[in-house]
Amino acid sequence: MLSNKEIVCPNNLLDKAHKKKGVKVAIVNAGKPLPMLSVQDSVNENLIEPIFIGNKHEILKCAEDLKWDISQYEILDEPVENNTAKIAAKLASEDKVKIIVKGHIHTDVLMKEVLKREYNLLGKSRLSHIWHMTIDKNDNPLIITDGALNVMPNIKTKMHILKNVINFSNRIGISRPKVSVLSATEEVLESVPSSLEAAEITKLAQKENLNADIFGPLAFDNSISKKSAIIKGIKNAVAGEADVLLVPNVEAGNALVKMMIYFMGACAAGVVIGGKVPVVITSRSDESQARLASIAAAVVALD
Repeated sequence: MLSNKEIVCPNNLLDKAHKKKGVKVAIVNAGKPLPMLSVQDSVNENLIEPIFIGNKHEILKCAEDLKWDISQYEILDEPVENNTAKIAAKLASEDKVKIIVKGHIHTDVLMKEVLKREYNLLGKSRLSHIWHMTIDKNDNPLIITDGALNVMPNIKTKMHILKNVINFSNRIGISRPKVSVLSATEEVLESVPSSLEAAEITKLAQKENLNADIFGPLAFDNSISKKSAIIKGIKNAVAGEADVLLVPNVEAGNALVKMMIYFMGACAAGVVIGGKVPVVITSRSDESQARLASIAAAVVALD
């Protein structure tokens, strides 16, 4: 069942990102082959100007293996892995970098540093994570949020997640996104807590007059399949046409994304948004094209 399809970075992200050239980016604990390759790809696309943080010897060795001359770029030598996150957060706080990119470091170590108040990297919104999912180069994306950062968000947090993803959708050219508030059912059932929350979020979104079509609860099938929605008699602006899936918890989002990657060969561009700098927290097992797409998504997310 596993897909052998080659993962490809979508054109729509690259086209949007190309409008902002040479963005300063901190690469946290650089010096491993996959992170270095994705940074090289991003530089070749003229998206970023990297500042490498990590063991200088390892960084130079990786660059040499890639036959990549990085002499024009700054390297901040820090051999202790966990200390690299502190350096990146400080650079961002001083406005010396606009994006933070995770290299070979645990996500919780990096995010713990980013969240410290001393760096002043948090805005008015709660941080959240989006996955920009595509299968082929010219696909319209399916955006899944939050499948990586907020584990069991309450309704208040989900409203922050919702507003963040609407903002990101606007930046990639979706002027009024259709957002499905996902559950296991399209009915509001006391026995399914996520359906109750979805109905409440729908009411709150309408009350706040957000610039999106938002409806829930919807199950996955009637969120993305018109046929399924018609068969079940579901009639609203979102059913069968969702651009965004607002998932009930991190397990649901993570599972959806991983299934699309491993069964369909999807390109998952992931980025943390809602703060003063986007943070790219790709998995250490992600392919280089997905890492390139994630950096492109972060560039697009910039103010």
